[in-house]
Amino acid sequence: MTPATPRVLVIDDEAQIRRFLDIGLRAEGYHVLLAATGGEGLGLAATQSPDLVILDLGLPDMEGHDVLRELRQWSEVPVLMLSVRDAETEKVKALDNGANDYVTKPFGIQELMARLRALLRQGAKSGQADASLRYDDDRLSIDLARRDVTVDGRPVTLTRKEFAVLALLVRHPGRVVTQQQMLREVWGATHTQDTHYLRIVMGKLRQKLGDDPTTPRWLKTEPGVGYRFPAT
Repeated sequence: MTPATPRVLVIDDEAQIRRFLDIGLRAEGYHVLLAATGGEGLGLAATQSPDLVILDLGLPDMEGHDVLRELRQWSEVPVLMLSVRDAETEKVKALDNGANDYVTKPFGIQELMARLRALLRQGAKSGQADASLRYDDDRLSIDLARRDVTVDGRPVTLTRKEFAVLALLVRHPGRVVTQQQMLREVWGATHTQDTHYLRIVMGKLRQKLGDDPTTPRWLKTEPGVGYRFPAT
């Protein structure tokens, strides 16, 4: 291991899953830390400073949600949740508690690795405060400071709410932002159930950016959960 090798902490009570992830992650060049319980995982997170945590929801000593809440009291390390529970309410709860992404078991190793790489890129950029962002070979340009957006060099006029939603997503690249989070931050705490507001704004945004909702490049939907802007 070199100082630049990302450290990934896997917290999962299934020995088969731990072994599977250990082999797959090491093959990709990561340093792997393994924990079978929430308590053990929290201890490793506190002492080994992982760059990313893969956390299972079903643990023998405590709920994964509780591990996440405790972890978020002192760490902003990216967290990828794993679970056999595919209910939207579970995904929303995990993301609202501070998870960065969510994968349902069984999962493909390539999808997991892609999501992991996106979260590590996000974590590496978290300290940066870039005001001007460019995507897809400069096809999309967003200047957060000047509130300017261009597509293929053409200025795009956005309303205050449209720009606020777009800015919220691009500030969290690769991360699912739940509908409730977006409504709370853009419309206020009294509007967290007004999902029709968000649907209307997202529809207008896609139209103005030329982002086909069936095959989106930038504004990706996590059905019933929220939205994601891809990490560059």
